[in-house]
Amino acid sequence: MKLRDVVGPVMAVIVPFVLFEILRTHPSWDVPMVALKGHFYVVSSVAMLSMMVAIAVGIAGHRVRNIKVSFLALAFISLGEIFTVHGLSTPNLMMHASHLPGVAAQASTLLATFWLWLSSMSSDSALIVRLSGLQGRLIPVWLVIIVVLSIVSIMNPHLMNLIPLDQNPLKWPVACLVAVMNLITIYRYFQSYRYSRFPLQKAIIYSCCWLIVAQYIMSAGELWRVSWWMYHFLLLASMIVMITGLLRQYASNPSWNMTFKGLYSTDPMERITSCLSPSVRNLIHATEEKDLYTAGHNFRVTMYAMKLGEEMKLSPEELRAISQGTIIHDVGKIHVPNEVLNKPGRLTPEEREIIELHPVKGYEMCRTLGFMKDELDIIRYHHEKWDGTGYPDQLKGEEIPLLARIVAVADVYDALTSTRAYRKAWTHEEAMKLITRDQGTHFDADCVMAWIRVCEKDPQVYEYPAHLVEEWDQKRTLTVPEGSA
Repeated sequence: MKLRDVVGPVMAVIVPFVLFEILRTHPSWDVPMVALKGHFYVVSSVAMLSMMVAIAVGIAGHRVRNIKVSFLALAFISLGEIFTVHGLSTPNLMMHASHLPGVAAQASTLLATFWLWLSSMSSDSALIVRLSGLQGRLIPVWLVIIVVLSIVSIMNPHLMNLIPLDQNPLKWPVACLVAVMNLITIYRYFQSYRYSRFPLQKAIIYSCCWLIVAQYIMSAGELWRVSWWMYHFLLLASMIVMITGLLRQYASNPSWNMTFKGLYSTDPMERITSCLSPSVRNLIHATEEKDLYTAGHNFRVTMYAMKLGEEMKLSPEELRAISQGTIIHDVGKIHVPNEVLNKPGRLTPEEREIIELHPVKGYEMCRTLGFMKDELDIIRYHHEKWDGTGYPDQLKGEEIPLLARIVAVADVYDALTSTRAYRKAWTHEEAMKLITRDQGTHFDADCVMAWIRVCEKDPQVYEYPAHLVEEWDQKRTLTVPEGSA
């Protein structure tokens, strides 16, 4: 975990909070600043940007059929629509003074926070499962509800006296609820961000930070004071950062569907492919051009290694390293001559030496592209053996980096259970028998036992890629030398 990943959000809360308190405790600085039109323009900007985010996310949510993307859209629909009411009810601009502006401001952040909190929840939670059945109707129904409520509240502002969210005793419980839900949302999105590094996840984290401070300022600030204006600009900043996050997310994958598909996906293939950097994608493409089998093998090994890493309680950063490193762990084969790489029979000792250089070739290649040490360890050391008889450096035991030991198990399992030109695929039971036999010699025994647990808990872990094996075998027109996996 990088220090700036934590420091940034923490400072996003602390800096405006401290500035607000400094202004509030210095009345000579915190002067009244009544600007009715200015207030309307700032609020309108927040509402407009919020609706832009909502529309972009809502369209993507409908196309990818993901309820959590819909929740994200609902958060910004709520903020944009209800904050519009806040602007329209600016005292003495278009309406007489009432409780409506304060209630609308509080309600906008409360409802936005609620939907963001739902978007961060686990997909298998009872509430999310129940709401998933309503996905097609959720956005239009909610939009109609808040539009009707907005019109009613503008036409009858005195009704807001029945729900005085901007006054005691309600305003502080509401502020606490908003803070708690946002903190939970920040934590959940931060955990996901540590794994995937999606720009949009980072934007949501910062937006939630500013929603916390904005809600506090609404509750503690004094109307029209300089300090009171701060929450309007915090909400504006949160919308700007969301727009920026959307654009950066889109830039990394120019498709609204794919932009959001990987954000909440539980599908292993989507989880792997959605967070690949451009440099990794280029290497995958180069690998596919060289050898279709190697490319399919890399994807399957990555899926196995990810599950194995999760079983061994790796951190999100380590899981991301496995995803980025394993998907190209055989990229060094690009430098292996075709006549050696595609030889259908057994390799000569000289040809074996050439093949065994591919981890070093891949390591040298990726080292110049800026890959981190964990990814480089996977590329270089995934053929090392626990007893020191592997290659290229004959490391033994715990000298071999843990991530490389994990990938070694996944790599051999896939090699054994994949069809080759010179043999049929082994069954799962046959492959597990060999891997279990070789723990303590070829493999780290802890990794082997973890892989056994994974397969016993959920057979789909190794059954899921079966159709992928068939697809890649159908595409494959080249053959691979024995033992070159």
